[in-house]
Amino acid sequence: MARDAEAATGSGRRKRGLRAALATFGMIAALAGSVGAEAKTLRWAHSNDATTMDPYGAYIPVNASLLNNIYEPLVRYDRQYRFEASLATEWTMLAPDRWRFALRRGVTFHDGNPFTADDVVASLKRASDPNSPYRPATQMIKDVVAIDDHTVEIVLQGPYPILLNDLAGVYIMDRQWMEKNDALRSINPAKGEESFATRNTNGTGPFRLVSRRPDVETVMEANPDWWDKPEHNISRIVYRPLAADATRVAALLSGEVDLVTPIAVQDVDRIRRTPELKVIEVPDLKVALFGLNIGGAELNDSDVKGKNPLADVRVRQALYQALDREAITRRLLRGLTQPTHALVAAEIQGYDPAIAAEPAPFDPDAAKRLLAEAGYPDGFRVGFDCPTERFVNGEQVCQAVVGMWARIGVKAAFQTHPYAPYLKKVLNGQADIYILGWANTPQLDAFSILNNVFHTKAPRSGTWNPGKYGNAEVDALVDRIGVEVDRSRRLGLMKDAFLKIKADYAALPLYREPLVLGARQNVDIWAAPDAKVRVWLARIR
Repeated sequence: MARDAEAATGSGRRKRGLRAALATFGMIAALAGSVGAEAKTLRWAHSNDATTMDPYGAYIPVNASLLNNIYEPLVRYDRQYRFEASLATEWTMLAPDRWRFALRRGVTFHDGNPFTADDVVASLKRASDPNSPYRPATQMIKDVVAIDDHTVEIVLQGPYPILLNDLAGVYIMDRQWMEKNDALRSINPAKGEESFATRNTNGTGPFRLVSRRPDVETVMEANPDWWDKPEHNISRIVYRPLAADATRVAALLSGEVDLVTPIAVQDVDRIRRTPELKVIEVPDLKVALFGLNIGGAELNDSDVKGKNPLADVRVRQALYQALDREAITRRLLRGLTQPTHALVAAEIQGYDPAIAAEPAPFDPDAAKRLLAEAGYPDGFRVGFDCPTERFVNGEQVCQAVVGMWARIGVKAAFQTHPYAPYLKKVLNGQADIYILGWANTPQLDAFSILNNVFHTKAPRSGTWNPGKYGNAEVDALVDRIGVEVDRSRRLGLMKDAFLKIKADYAALPLYREPLVLGARQNVDIWAAPDAKVRVWLARIR
């Protein structure tokens, strides 16, 4: 009310004008000091748009990539994927099921509200709600308690070693803002639900939302009050979703955009030949692999009846040794990645050089002998499904593999499907061999693939194990990994589990997917293997 009274007087108007001018000057000064004397606009084109501005609205990479420039978590990863302080400055495990976090002081949300423990409590409870799509990252949280304005304790359902990994992917929202805009309740867009947070944001991060036109354009500007010291010199981000590969590349070639994520492998050479452009490449965290119908009584599509050839480890090894991974990565993926024999990327917690060792070499003749030993000297027919999208040149890779397996007598009945019906078929156990990609994001911990893909199906395990692989020793190891808080012992358990899975040939790893960005020569940006675009680490020269 005092502000209204002051505004009613000429003196008040002059004071307000002076304050506005000073505020504007302060903002310009802050921008100049934080992003450099010559601020820049980054025009960024991506293959699709974020589905929502709600940071808990969908558990998918494109949303995280856009929103990680607006919102922030308690802890984040550095360039080496080590934990570093973000909105929390310190953390202590008081007990295996209780953690304490000291919160950063002096942080404000984009609307000026101060960041406090109440925001953390409200955010984690909202993300943990049974209706929240983000519940997979917060399901172990039992309670969140504010000790004081800058201290919170998180109480867990039980011992849980990857709480920090989960929290690195959960962004903090403003309780006051949510209450004011009736957005405190979790919503699920998959059910057609929306809230104020669907189209509006209020984070603490390096950029703040200016305007949003879904599937057309999202504009952000640098936050002059960001608590961290910016490395960027970006004043404005103009984000445009362009679905077609050719359209994105054309926009880059014409100078309409400065950054394209991603570019198709077939366009790499064209961009490299353009002097003012460059290719930025890095292996994605996602490992492409073939899943197998191991536990079925018989195959879904086969000329072998009454038994399942894939249940025999010799058959699975034969399929492994018939795959020419070098030819696949060199010819179909243009040498932009390398073959792998590990099921997780080297950056993932749980990786060990031992699990990357080649279990058996490419050798079609040896593969034929294994098939004969298993009772299939003339091979057999097997169903083989691949999606038409989601994987870099995935359909071509699958077609090439059909020929490789044909050389050892295995007749792959190849079918392609759009991703949604493909996924439905796979998860319903109706596919015999299928391609799968697993990045272990956002946790960046191998428990993700071990528990979801290789554990026998259970209420919290085996969600992505439609091939019904089962090994009691692996299950026991994974169960221990899920509660072991001693890091050294936990890594040893992971190594043991992966080695048993490798010996079983329970899946056929192929390569890490290539992640390729296109940019103008004057754009310097870190190509992160988790595919998140961190604009606050970018500069335009």
